Parts: sequence; C-alpha cells; structure tokens
Amino acid sequence: MNQLLPIETKFLFKGEVHPSLQLSVIVPAKNESGFIVKTLDALRLQLNELGIAINMDLYEVLVLANNCTDDTFHICKMYQQQYPEFHLHVECIELEEKQAHIGTARRLLMDAAHLRIMKVAGKRGIIVSTDADSEVAPDWVYHIMKEIAAGADVIGGRILPRDTPEISRRHHLRDVTYRFLKTRLESAIDPSDSNPWPRHFQCYGPSLAVTCEMYEKAGRLPMIPYLEDEEFRKALNRVDAKIRHSPKVRIYTSGRLDGRVKFGFSVQLKHWSEMSLRSEEQQVESLDALIFKFDFKNRLRNIWNNGNFETYSLSALAALADWAEMDDVELVNIFNTSIYFESLWEKIEQRLHQQGHSSIVYEPINLVISAMRMHFHQRSKVTIKKLTEELIVGSKALAG
Repeated sequence: MNQLLPIETKFLFKGEVHPSLQLSVIVPAKNESGFIVKTLDALRLQLNELGIAINMDLYEVLVLANNCTDDTFHICKMYQQQYPEFHLHVECIELEEKQAHIGTARRLLMDAAHLRIMKVAGKRGIIVSTDADSEVAPDWVYHIMKEIAAGADVIGGRILPRDTPEISRRHHLRDVTYRFLKTRLESAIDPSDSNPWPRHFQCYGPSLAVTCEMYEKAGRLPMIPYLEDEEFRKALNRVDAKIRHSPKVRIYTSGRLDGRVKFGFSVQLKHWSEMSLRSEEQQVESLDALIFKFDFKNRLRNIWNNGNFETYSLSALAALADWAEMDDVELVNIFNTSIYFESLWEKIEQRLHQQGHSSIVYEPINLVISAMRMHFHQRSKVTIKKLTEELIVGSKALAG
C-alpha cells in the first residue's frame, strides 16, 4: 500500500496551538455518533489526583471523522461550539478505499499531533491515542503527564471493557488473570526499573501515550489495516523505549462484538464466544516455560549491561547458550549484531519458538493459572518464614 506523503498531514488541524500545550489526544472516529459525546465529556472533565480540574490549556483533543455515514462530525462540531474553552479540533475526511482503515486514520492523527505539539513542547511533548467508543478515567491525563515527567517514554493504560458479553466473560477473565500473573512473574524474575511492579500488560490504541522523540525514533505508527497499535508497540520495544504499564492510567471501552477491523478486541471477544460454544480451552505457555524464558532474558540482560560489543564475555555467552540448550555461535552472532537489548531478545524468543525448544510447552490456561497461583503462594510462605527468622535473630541479639 502506498504511504501518504507527510505534506498531506499538514493540511489537517490547522487551528491555533496554545503555547502551554504539553499533550495532544487523538481520536479516530468512524460512525461513532452513539459513543462520541461520552468520549468527549470524559476528555473534557479531567481532574488531578486531588479531584481538582486540571488546566485545559495543557492538552487538546484532535478528532478525525473519517468515511462517516452518520452525523459523528456534526455532533463534534456542535460540541466544539458548546464548550469553546475546551481545546477540541475536528476534521472530516473521506479516505480512498485502499487507505480507509484504522491504521491510516490513527497515523494521520498522530502525525498531525506530532507537528502541532513539537511547535511548543518539543521532543518531550506527549501524543496520546484513544478511541471514540471509550471513556478515559477522570485522572487519565494527569497520570499520563506524571509518568512521562518521571522518565517514561511510553505509557500503556489499563483498558477495562464495559458490559463484556456473558458468553465471552469466562475466557476474557481467564486471559486477563493469566496475563497479570505472567507480568507479576516477569517482574519478579527480570525486574525493570522503568516499569516496576505493580504494573499491567496492555499498551494498545485505546490508551497509548508516547513522547514526540520516541514516536520519531520508532519510525511512527505503521499504516496497516489492523493491529497497527500492536506493531507500533513492537517497534517501540525494539528501540528500548521505556514503556510504563501504569495501573493508574485507566480507560473504559465498549464490549461490542461488531468489530470495525479484521482483528481487535471485539474480534477477540467473538472468538472467545465461539470457544465457549465449542467448550474449548485456551492453550498458553506453561509456568515452567515462562520461568525459563524470564530467567534466560535476565541472564542475557546482565551480560548485555556488563559489557559492550567489543569487550563482552564470550565465556559468559557460551555458558548461557549451554544452559539454554542453544547454539553458542548463533547466540554470539545475534548478540554481536544487535543495537538494542529488546530487539536482541525478540530474535532469541522467536528462535526458541521456531526451533521448538523443549522448554516451550503449552498447557490449558486454567491449569497454568492454578500453577502460577501456587507458585506465588509458596514464595509468600518462604518470604514470611525468612522475615520471621530474621525478627527472631534480631530480637535475640537485642536481648543479649
């Protein structure tokens, strides 16, 4: 598919840029007349952690009504007139058939936001993506700005569906539980200073914030028909962006099954519904498989952090390859040709799966959830026992 020329973005959102602007929220909207007012209300009524309204001059909202056959654009224009103090900018376009998809709409919006915010906030200015069928939490903007100010490059918000269909609910809850436990396990084995526990696992279009600098470094959002947000997250990860999965950044999205793309949350809900009807169980990586991968990644990270491309320890890599049952020449070659650590790990992980590594085992999700819960229960018992023993030793020392 031909890429749109950058100059085409310059024709969008030509309204005045407020000099205090720090954050630009983008909202792609196609036939969203039933949702858009609630979406805009939530964005307009933003508060800080004390419940006080934040300065509206700090952020703006860009809505792109694309290929609509309803009155989405008209509703947004009326909203704009009703609340003139709210920095809402609205455009209406008709994309050609080959480009009429969410990837194009979101890319045009993010490029436009980038152009606008660079004028006043520079590279640490913040571009934030959301959807027209979603409602952000009252303190959404505040916590995004706070996390970026603390050093993060990217913020993935916690996405909470409203009214998940009953037939999909069991699979959805199990999937979320598995992913949370997996994230907790990773934070214990391979901790991250920029993304500490507690954290979640999401970094998708309905709540994804990125600095202008990192947006450029990752090559900007890809213009593909679906999963554009997931591919962008991978691109961000490959350049070692500091991605923070903040539990304080929350958004509520619709649980509808009539998806607008070939794959997305609505399609996933529909798939889970079909699994329920067939009495099927989701297969996921086992506890032992996850422990192996997170341990491997942490050991590899330690070697990466302790050297550079000329002086890294060949013996350490050889020992790691032997431990992981991987060809040492291949591991050294991948290590030596990688610029970023997460890009290195992505290549390693792909090979583990492609080569059918013996440690990569899949099991029914309910069994893995039970195994992980037992794992954390046992760890808690060991921790409590250790703390108790330390207290007893400390008490005896004081008494003596």
